[in-house]
Amino acid sequence: MAALLPAEWIKNWEKGGKSEFVQLCRALSENKSHDSMNFRDIQQALYELAYHVVRGNLKHDQASNVLGDVIEFREDMPSILADVFCILDIETSCLEEKSKRDHFTQLVLACLYLVSDTVLKERLDPETLESLGLIKQSQQFNQKSVKIKTKLFYKQQKFNLLREENEGYAKLIAELGQDLSGNMTSDLILENIKSLIGCFNLDPNRVLDIILEVYECRPEYDDFFVPLIESYMYMCEPQTLCHILGFKFKFYQDPSGETPCSLYRVAAVLLQHNLIDLDDLYVHLLPGDNAIIEEHKREIVEAKQIVRKLTMVVLSSEKTEEKEKEKEKEEEKTEKPPDNQKLGLLEALLKIGDWQHAQSIMDQMPPFYATSHKPIAIALCQLVHVTIEPLYRRVGVPKGAKGSPISSLPNKRAPKQADSFEDLRKEVFNMLCYLGPHLSHDPILFAKVVRLGKAFMKEFQSDGSKQEDKEKMEILFSCLLSITDQVLLPSLSLMDCNACMSEELWGMFKTFPYQYRYRLYGQWKNETYNSHPLLVKVKAQTIDRAKYIMKRLTKENVKPSGRQIGKLSHSNPTILFDYILSQIQKYDNLITPVVDSLKYLTSLNYDVLAYCIIEALANPEKERMKHDDTTISSWLQSLASFCGAVFRKYPIELAGLLQYVANQLKAGKSFDLLILKEVVQKMAGIEITEEMTMEQLEAMTGGEQLKAEGGYFGQIRNTKKSSQRLKDALLDHDLALPLCLLMAQQRNGVIFQEGGEKHLKLVGKLYDQCHDTLVQFGGFLASNLSTEDYIKRVPSIDVLCNEFHTPHDAAFFLSRPMYAHHISSKYDELKKAEKGNKQQHKVHKYITSCELVMAPVHDAVISLHLPKVWDDISPQFYATFWSLTMYDLAVPHSSYDREVNKLKVQMKAIDDNQEMPPNKKKKEKERCTALQDKLLEEEKKQLEHVQRVLQRLKLEKDNWLLAKSTKNETITKFLQLCIFPRCIFSAIDAVYCAHFVELVHQQKTPNFSTLLCYDRVFSDIIYTVASCTENEASRYGRFLCCMLETVTRWHSDRVIYEKECGNYPGFLTILRATGFDGGNKADQLDYENFRHVVHKWHYKLTKASVHCLETGEYTHIRNILIVLTKILPWYPKVLNLGQALERRVHKICQEEKEKRPDLYALAMGYSGQLKSRKPFMIPENEFHHKDPPARNAVAATVQNGPGGAGMPTSLTINTVKLDEGNAEETADKLKEKSQGVVKVTNKAVNAAPKVTTSNGNSASNSKVIKEKDDKEKSGKEKDKEKKDKTPAATPEMKALGKDGKDKPKEERANKDEKVREIKEKTPKSEKEKEKVKKEEKASKEEKSKTIVTIVESKSTVEKEREKEPSREKDVAKEMKSKENAKGGEKMPVVGSLKSPVPRSETSESEREQKRRKVDTHSSPSHSSTVKGTATLPKVPLVSENNSSLRVISIHFLQDNLNELKDSSAKHYINHTTPTLSKSKEREVEKKDLDKSRERSREREKKDEKDRKDRKRDHSNSDREVPQDSTKRRKEENGTTGSSKHSKSESPSDSPRLNEKEKEKNKSKSSGKEKGDSIKAEKMEKSSSGSKKESRHDKEKAEKKEKRDSTGGKEEKKHHKSSDKHR
Repeated sequence: MAALLPAEWIKNWEKGGKSEFVQLCRALSENKSHDSMNFRDIQQALYELAYHVVRGNLKHDQASNVLGDVIEFREDMPSILADVFCILDIETSCLEEKSKRDHFTQLVLACLYLVSDTVLKERLDPETLESLGLIKQSQQFNQKSVKIKTKLFYKQQKFNLLREENEGYAKLIAELGQDLSGNMTSDLILENIKSLIGCFNLDPNRVLDIILEVYECRPEYDDFFVPLIESYMYMCEPQTLCHILGFKFKFYQDPSGETPCSLYRVAAVLLQHNLIDLDDLYVHLLPGDNAIIEEHKREIVEAKQIVRKLTMVVLSSEKTEEKEKEKEKEEEKTEKPPDNQKLGLLEALLKIGDWQHAQSIMDQMPPFYATSHKPIAIALCQLVHVTIEPLYRRVGVPKGAKGSPISSLPNKRAPKQADSFEDLRKEVFNMLCYLGPHLSHDPILFAKVVRLGKAFMKEFQSDGSKQEDKEKMEILFSCLLSITDQVLLPSLSLMDCNACMSEELWGMFKTFPYQYRYRLYGQWKNETYNSHPLLVKVKAQTIDRAKYIMKRLTKENVKPSGRQIGKLSHSNPTILFDYILSQIQKYDNLITPVVDSLKYLTSLNYDVLAYCIIEALANPEKERMKHDDTTISSWLQSLASFCGAVFRKYPIELAGLLQYVANQLKAGKSFDLLILKEVVQKMAGIEITEEMTMEQLEAMTGGEQLKAEGGYFGQIRNTKKSSQRLKDALLDHDLALPLCLLMAQQRNGVIFQEGGEKHLKLVGKLYDQCHDTLVQFGGFLASNLSTEDYIKRVPSIDVLCNEFHTPHDAAFFLSRPMYAHHISSKYDELKKAEKGNKQQHKVHKYITSCELVMAPVHDAVISLHLPKVWDDISPQFYATFWSLTMYDLAVPHSSYDREVNKLKVQMKAIDDNQEMPPNKKKKEKERCTALQDKLLEEEKKQLEHVQRVLQRLKLEKDNWLLAKSTKNETITKFLQLCIFPRCIFSAIDAVYCAHFVELVHQQKTPNFSTLLCYDRVFSDIIYTVASCTENEASRYGRFLCCMLETVTRWHSDRVIYEKECGNYPGFLTILRATGFDGGNKADQLDYENFRHVVHKWHYKLTKASVHCLETGEYTHIRNILIVLTKILPWYPKVLNLGQALERRVHKICQEEKEKRPDLYALAMGYSGQLKSRKPFMIPENEFHHKDPPARNAVAATVQNGPGGAGMPTSLTINTVKLDEGNAEETADKLKEKSQGVVKVTNKAVNAAPKVTTSNGNSASNSKVIKEKDDKEKSGKEKDKEKKDKTPAATPEMKALGKDGKDKPKEERANKDEKVREIKEKTPKSEKEKEKVKKEEKASKEEKSKTIVTIVESKSTVEKEREKEPSREKDVAKEMKSKENAKGGEKMPVVGSLKSPVPRSETSESEREQKRRKVDTHSSPSHSSTVKGTATLPKVPLVSENNSSLRVISIHFLQDNLNELKDSSAKHYINHTTPTLSKSKEREVEKKDLDKSRERSREREKKDEKDRKDRKRDHSNSDREVPQDSTKRRKEENGTTGSSKHSKSESPSDSPRLNEKEKEKNKSKSSGKEKGDSIKAEKMEKSSSGSKKESRHDKEKAEKKEKRDSTGGKEEKKHHKSSDKHR
């Protein structure tokens, strides 16, 4: 510390040092800001001055003078100076230097006048005092002081302790016990007490003890005793009171002692008035905190043991022992535990309202330990009652309730009562948190708190408060949620099934958004029950009880079990429902009884049930697929089913469940759509089933009433309320459109998002589920939303598709009801505007309203597809197709009649019923009559509507199909963009598509070829079927069934055909340039040829079906079986096709019985139904006449070659191929069946030469035919022999050899003669017609048109040919690999059809090109030849009637005949070697075949030898044929033969072939002939390479005319590729 007196001051003391020191002291004395600091500074200044004197630097008189000056500056300056002397005294007495001690003594003596003697005597040593002369002897002084101290501190006063003399105490008690109601005050009494203590020498502590005793006995006089004790304490030490109380508590701490409540109360009051300190008193109380913590832990352990016992399976022998042990433990527990004084004090504090001290005691104990003791819980509840009283009276009391007001505590120090919600935060919420689950002890307080919460929520949700208030309210709201979580719900769990409390709580809960409620339920279920030993026990007991009830629950005892479930659910719904749901997931037969038994639940419980269901659905530990990964888990299906049932039956809020489904969809998971599907089905009564009967489907096309009566399986009753609830939930939470869009997007995403590693079957199921739910949900919205709601929510079609990326079919599905609403409302407006009742006026208004509504739609759809699309079909047609429904197209009269008749029967049954009371009879009859009237009214309304729609379509139809490219392209677009997407959308849409096609036909729509459309539908089913899911296959089957129904109706009767198709543009067979639509009768397909075409379609269906069945692919087999089952009423009709199918299905049954039981079940089902239809099948010759009825018809038939009449040939061959395993049997059967068939076969074979030479001499004609026929026979035999040598010759091929080729010569001769006769007659008629045509002026225009189309056709054919070789190579490779896999069995179909390339890319493009070829040629005969490459049924025609044909033959035949011959010669040179080399490869494979096959081959070889002999006979005549035919063609080149016919002439007709070429041609010609016969199957690629070869011959001939030099090379390429095929 720095010196305050510098040395200079001491040196120059008299000069200036003294004055400086005085100034310093004055300054230090005047500065009063920091007392302690100044005090120390003054001490130091004085000390330094005195120390300088001791050291001899300053004289003692100088120092005493200056001290005399300074002493006046402060009052306590003498005392400070005495302290300094005291310090110096000690310091100097230790020093050896005597001088310093002397200096000190002189200084003190000099200052004696400044400090009094007594002060110095207190502070200086007795020796120093003696040396100073202040005392005589230091020894005596010491003795005296010891005596005084002993007397003061150690000698006890003899107070009166009551036992010596009790009069004083008697007077004291009388004083304290007197009547205090008058003017007696504590001050008066205190004075008296003091007198008594003095007079009777009473012990003051004993007096205080007696005052406390009296206070205990007179607790009502707080206002007297508290001030008295407070005053009395001024005379005592502060700790005394606490010690006395501590002694009192100690007294009661024996095991037998019980502390009286009055003592607790006195202690509490003294604590509240702060007369004692809680920490001081707390240490006197028992038990210790450690003991309390131990006890709490022990309780938790016990609770867990109880739980374990309840969940353990105890065997009967162990049970008795367990019970005995439990009894012993209970007896031990009955011994009273020692008194817990801390809890007693706590209770007293709570009763008098000292919340602060109570809180601090509870904080020192484990959570909820204190309140788990009922008295404390009740005391705290009472305190809360008092605190919330004013607020509850103001806002919480329900209307009409009186209530019993609670008076406030007389204690001013108690917590302030709450007048506003803000006040609750200060104390009440805190108190409730300490109460926790033990609020259950006071249900009335529980109800009050809940009602306050309700009132708060009402205020919280009303708008209009300021921002500051809102923030406060937000805080309060979060506090309320915490209280609910920590106090209300746990308390409900501990209450004894109090349903009223549950309902009361729901009154508050329903004001919370469901997100908050579910959060609370989650906490309650998963965390709360583990927080407290009592709750742990309750949870275990609830589960135990739930198990007991569920074990006994059946349909019969639903009511009593339901009551038990209800009772249990009031308190612990989360635990109960969790267990019930776990049982439902395991046993789905529990669903119905459980749903019925839930009728005794409270509203809160229903809400908790909804949460538990969602939690169970979202359980991450559960797999949503079964172990085989092909089906959705049964637990999920059970839960979904339960959801639907429970949400329909009870008023449970749906928002959470719907949002859950939406969230799952957003996350790309569609499993949970199962729930939405079930909920909509049960709540709205909208079923989605693929198993609808045709009667139901028909009813579904009527009005709402008819749908309800006849459209559903179950009678849907009372769905009005539940569907309204579902609708409200969707609209309130804006989920209607989002769910639709998410489902539509998810449907297309299923394969990519959920496909992955999953089994194809499961992916298909998920896709179906997604799609079905979308259809069902959309149907629900359409039927339940009001027009305004619907239009407000669903955006326009272009927005849906382009912005929301909704697939087009789904987008139109959602928009369709909107268009219908729009149109009907516009129509009503127009009707009101003008009151014209005429039907025509009405129709006109309807059409106007349609135009107004649909015009924007027409504009909108343009953006959906490329501009190229609108070249063929108009946006108007597209929009019309997608916006109409079956309701608009036809009235289901039979359905209406059926339902009306049912009602009539019901009414009759009511009349006949004798037991029914008359009033009930009357009611029932009225109901039936009302229903009947409704149905009839609805039918009439629909009839008017359909007529209006048909009028509108009639007006629109001319602008529908623009066909700017070709009719074929138009049909492609129509099928691709309209029919196929919609026919698999729903069952009704499938029927709609079929009806629409028929309607377009009946409306005689320009540019619509009905034939092409039907042909494309029936010819291409493999790819469509293979790419369907299970339900789509079912819908596709329905569509095909309806299409077949129409076709079968036309096929069944000539009159119907003539009436409905006779002269309709849809059955025109010449595909002219677009501008020309007229046609005479000859352009129409006649009835008999239509029957041929229908047979061809049936054959195509068979072939596709067999192919799918043989692939072994799960999807192919399943789908084709579904489709076949659906089309069973109309297919198969032909016996041999039916048998072929039956054999294949039988084989599937055998193969799949063990491997894939679901396929086995499908196959067995179909097989049984097929057998039952067998008696109704007819032989082929009854299905279509093989023998032509008239000559012209024959000419037409034959002329059509591979198209219509050529069909039977290929049929015969391919039907045999269909069955692989049963060669012998097939051969025998087919020999019998195909006697008639062979005639047609040969006709078809002869078709090309006949037509080509039709203008020559009849004699030479017949000669050419005969030679040609013979040559073809030899070619067949040669070809057959070759096939026998190769291992690919399957038993079917052998059967083909026997049945198709090895026929008696007589038969063939007969046939040849017939053909000759016919041919002789035809040329005459042709010439006559020719003359007539030449005179017509219009012929020039036709010729010019035709020339144009020929040029187009050439260029198309050339393009096609450039693409062909590579395609053929690919197909060949695939076929070869398939053959190897099948062990040498040749399956021509498989290679191409099982192509992994998507249908849209490969087959579509091929078909497009081929169809284009067909379209670009206007001559019928030309189209018949191209038949092999197109899916169009090449319709048989009498081509001589058309002058355009002549032009073609002139151009092709005159100029290029020689080139044709050369090309055909080249053609065959390149042909045999590849086949031979392949046959060697196959021979190696063939060694593994069965012995039976070898035997059959040996038999075949014998037959071949005979055939070779016949071939030699015919080979000579081969050379003559081509020469004759070409000569005649040169002579008659102005005739009606078409370019097609020149092409269809086989290269074996061309002249000047050298010997080697002829030899090769033996085999080739058979291949070619076969090609002719099998062209119709080209689309399925089922023919072998030789067929393709013949098509190429024709194409090459055509191309040769245009390009000489390049033609030859390209032809060689084609031959190589076609050889690979073979």
